[in-house]
Amino acid sequence: MDIGITTYGVHIPRYRMDRKVIRCAMGWLNPMGLPGEKAVANYDEDSITMALEACRSCLEGNDADIGGVYFATTTQPYREGEGAAIIATALDLSQQIRTVDFGNSLKCGTSALLAAFESVKSESLENVIVCAADSRLGRPGSVGEMMFGDGAGAVIIGREGLIAALRGSCSVSYDFPDYRRLALDTYVHSVEDRFIREEGYGKFIPEVISGLFKKYGLNAEQFAKVAFPCLHVGQYSSIGKKLGFRTDQLQEPLLTALGEAGAASPFLLLAAMLEHAKAGDHVLLAGYGNGAEALWLTVTERIEEVKNHRKMARAIDKKIPLTGYEKYLAFRGMLPVDTGSVLTDAPLTQLPHVWRERRSILALRGTKCKRCGTPHYPSQNVCAQPECGAVNEMEDYTFSGRKAKLFSYTIDNISFTLNPPFLFGLVDFDGGGRFVFQLTDCEAKEVVTGMPLVMSLRKKYEDPAKGFEGYFWKAVPGE
Repeated sequence: MDIGITTYGVHIPRYRMDRKVIRCAMGWLNPMGLPGEKAVANYDEDSITMALEACRSCLEGNDADIGGVYFATTTQPYREGEGAAIIATALDLSQQIRTVDFGNSLKCGTSALLAAFESVKSESLENVIVCAADSRLGRPGSVGEMMFGDGAGAVIIGREGLIAALRGSCSVSYDFPDYRRLALDTYVHSVEDRFIREEGYGKFIPEVISGLFKKYGLNAEQFAKVAFPCLHVGQYSSIGKKLGFRTDQLQEPLLTALGEAGAASPFLLLAAMLEHAKAGDHVLLAGYGNGAEALWLTVTERIEEVKNHRKMARAIDKKIPLTGYEKYLAFRGMLPVDTGSVLTDAPLTQLPHVWRERRSILALRGTKCKRCGTPHYPSQNVCAQPECGAVNEMEDYTFSGRKAKLFSYTIDNISFTLNPPFLFGLVDFDGGGRFVFQLTDCEAKEVVTGMPLVMSLRKKYEDPAKGFEGYFWKAVPGE
């Protein structure tokens, strides 16, 4: 039986920064350099929240019984602590599930994909959702800062309802000193850019794709599309030409539109290829980092059911400019920001309480009255409807995936936020239920009562004393 991808999802942050903003901030008046813009995660986003959004996009209209969550990133918020477990909890999945984190190498995304394929092929798991996200930091003014972009992608690996079947793979591994970070490093270190292109990227990608060709008796003409992470626009084309691919076979790289998204880069490129693929197409996807990995996939007829969703195209088009370099530095923690006294009264994290209420906090799970059907958040034992008042007649009810509208809102110019002003509103959920949530990914001038909202898990606070990152749901404009 074939093993493959049943659906895919992506998340691209709303903010985009034109690289001219960086050049001007650094005083580089020469217009030459990497063109285009990079995707920038909001101040309350990180690799976990972005990967979760990609998973939620992946699961829209999909009722697959998920048996595993594999999460790949080189920018894991926790040095010790599993991101995949947080994602699985936020998705409100069964606790009888396998969760695994992959990291430390840029190719960890494709490594997670191959591990998921093997888990499903061995029948140890039925369906595995594989997600990858990165938000890498280069030193201000560096090539890395210009090149890196933020984003996430996800796919479900299974046996039934495939949109693309895995036909083969090839891997090469090298202890190549291109990009690296020690445990306490904030910024990515790298050797000279030309050395990476000539000795690493420029050799490993051709080697792994040529190895795939040799392993399965293939050639470039058999593939409709090929994609691999792009570290240099000119070299991307030359590598393709060297391998025998025509220009029209090369998937347009995302470097100038979004930036190089690290572990998530192959997932975003795959999504872009699938949105224009047709049944019977062979596509080739490669990942780079400490060597390289290549996957050969064949598109099935079911692609017509999902590709019109245009998830990748919509995610690229939905953007607003981030014009202030200082705001970008503040978002990423590179610019010390005086919070004054507004945070001194923040309560200490009560980890036992967070554990007991994990479904309420991370999955936004409340209750629904069995007698009258009224939803409640937070969970209640007594129905709030005066004419009902049922006691202990509740069932679990999850709010995170439900559409909502803004009933009322407040603009607070005193409370601290890295992206002022602080916006919060009373949110009404479709089907019932009301609660106060912070608004994010929007400007004050955009907020109006009645506007449609969707929920998004975001970073809420950090407690360094406990080594804890607090996440909670916020409301985001959207249908």
